[in-house]
Amino acid sequence: MTEHIVPLPNPEGSLLLRELNHRIKNELTSAICVVSAKAVQSDSVAVKAALLDVVDLLHQCADVHRALRIPNQGRLSDAARYLQQLCVSVTKYRLDRLAISLLFSADDLRLEGERCWKLGLIVSELLTNVARHAQFDGRRPELRVELMLAGNVVKCGVSDNGSVPELIRRGQGLTIVRELASCLGGRVHTTWAAAGYSLLVTFPLTEAEQRAACATHVVKLKRRKMRRPQHLEASGTEDLGVG
Repeated sequence: MTEHIVPLPNPEGSLLLRELNHRIKNELTSAICVVSAKAVQSDSVAVKAALLDVVDLLHQCADVHRALRIPNQGRLSDAARYLQQLCVSVTKYRLDRLAISLLFSADDLRLEGERCWKLGLIVSELLTNVARHAQFDGRRPELRVELMLAGNVVKCGVSDNGSVPELIRRGQGLTIVRELASCLGGRVHTTWAAAGYSLLVTFPLTEAEQRAACATHVVKLKRRKMRRPQHLEASGTEDLGVG
């Protein structure tokens, strides 16, 4: 497989992001240690259990932060795998407690490290908004994240079967999502209906990403020719939610 190297953008900005990431990790680790120590010292079974629940929550928060790391910016990253790991972490941290199931599906796609990270930030922000604000009105809560490649255009959709207050629709979160999409050279398309809310981010591949997509397509064709007709391809959909 050919390795596609991309130039490192803005070394100073990258350094600041690494420093911020390091600082947040240290603060989370410190909080986990402090709360864990208090749990050990407590003589109350109820207090000990409550503190250990907080420790678990902090670990889950750290997992989401870890999943949102900036991939290696010197090579292309597996965007499907990156988003899948992020969705698993967010599900454990936020969605499971609200009984919201999440369905994830993705095409094979490789993106430049920083662009993959920005797409992850978009998805994380949208999932967080649903967890905080969506109203499902008796329906079984469900979220869907889809990553698709249509020619040289990436389509990433996040949809749910709930409703979102008008104030949230125009809030700071969606403003950030639009700015991140603009950084990717893309656009945001939103739809609100009685059946739920959906947001689609579309953006073009870079030249390096296009070359990787072509290489992946050629490999898939070769593998398909080698398969026997009765062999079915595995589905790319995974249920990350609760039963």
